[in-house]
Amino acid sequence: MQQEAVGGEALEVWIDQDLCTGDGICAQYAPEVFELDIDGLAYVKGADGELLDAAGATTPVPLPLLADVVDSAKECPGECIHVRRVLDGAEVYGPDAE
Repeated sequence: MQQEAVGGEALEVWIDQDLCTGDGICAQYAPEVFELDIDGLAYVKGADGELLDAAGATTPVPLPLLADVVDSAKECPGECIHVRRVLDGAEVYGPDAE
């Protein structure tokens, strides 16, 4: 899976399920990356499309879906979607981005 880069660096996304409100906005914006599980909370999907239901699981941000993933982070009512650089873990989109 091709990854987007900010400043030439790969990005990954994760969801803090403790803050997830289960609205499903993320799954509407980027269903290839996010999915609501049976517990009503959102999780990321792996490169193979499989739901990653472990707390804090990360997945690469695919280049064609960067805008959708960023919009998900911006629109999330729970402010629980975090997009960070793989190299140093710095958040570039989401509630902790500077």
